[in-house]
Amino acid sequence: MKRCLLIFLLICLVFSISYSSEKPQEALFYKKLENNAVQCLLCPRFCLIAENNRGFCRVRENKSGKLYSISYARPVAIHVDPIEKKPLFHFLPSSKAFSIATAGCNLRCQFCQNWEISQRNPDEIRYENLDPQQIVSMAVDSGSPVIAYTYTEPTIFYEYMLDTARLARQAGLKNVIHSAGFINEEPLRKLAKYLDAADIDLKAFNDDYYAKICGGSLEPVLNTLKVLKNENVHLEITTLILPGLNDNPDEIRAMCKWIKENLGADTPLHFSRFFPMYKLIALSPTPVSTLEKLRSIAMEEGLEYVYIGNVGGNAGENTYCPKCKKTVIGRKGYFIEQINVENGMCKFCKEKIAGVWN
Repeated sequence: MKRCLLIFLLICLVFSISYSSEKPQEALFYKKLENNAVQCLLCPRFCLIAENNRGFCRVRENKSGKLYSISYARPVAIHVDPIEKKPLFHFLPSSKAFSIATAGCNLRCQFCQNWEISQRNPDEIRYENLDPQQIVSMAVDSGSPVIAYTYTEPTIFYEYMLDTARLARQAGLKNVIHSAGFINEEPLRKLAKYLDAADIDLKAFNDDYYAKICGGSLEPVLNTLKVLKNENVHLEITTLILPGLNDNPDEIRAMCKWIKENLGADTPLHFSRFFPMYKLIALSPTPVSTLEKLRSIAMEEGLEYVYIGNVGGNAGENTYCPKCKKTVIGRKGYFIEQINVENGMCKFCKEKIAGVWN
């Protein structure tokens, strides 16, 4: 009898610990409405959410007139990646990035490479219970100087990311995001105080593509890019090129002009190769020749650091000095073969190379 009682008490203890670790986290950006409804203010969707319902992202739920982040401290992906995978080419090259994500997304990109976790409800996916302090401790133990919020859309696990980033900063770690940039300005500026770098997906340079292919809109993303620049967050841009959908040379030229005028010629731009994925499995991979043509256009428009991604061994993976044109960082895939940057300058001609260096 005593043995049974002891087992029962242990079960109760474990349950109470599990329950406390999954205590709902109230969202930061929302307002209360009549009849226990709420409006989320985190992203440009401004979802109106009735009681016991969730927003478009699937992870923000109205419970009794309060909005909660149900993915808080519930990561579904945890990996240590090279920083080059984000991709960040001008930020602490060859560093390890302790990378995390929770389920959900506030876009519906038809080509999503992580759709198994981004386009599903968090209830349907196995997750870990790890609070922000545990994430920071794990990052330190892994020898990673960087925590990356990535894989899905960091915006939708905003509170988890923000709390982790604060603790990471205190621990001497850097914080980086790979994001679609579909977020409102107030929460973005609050987060930016703890961000060291960001790679933002500029998915196309026309609103029709955003609406039809991604379920979003262009203008909020452009504003995100300008805000991050204004907040002195190291910024890089990635555009996944889909054949026949966002590879128009004139459109790419206009995009590059906008980047130069609003963000600066030294903003790194990555053109990534598309491979059939998710709802676009019938679409062919991007021809390498298309990527090389678009890279040439970007450089014609004055962008100094333009890359080709997802094409291993291509010369467009390397960083070249904008003055002497020599290779200052040689890459093969995610691996660094040579670094010729000293004190933030080209080793050969002493030209400044934009970025954050070791």
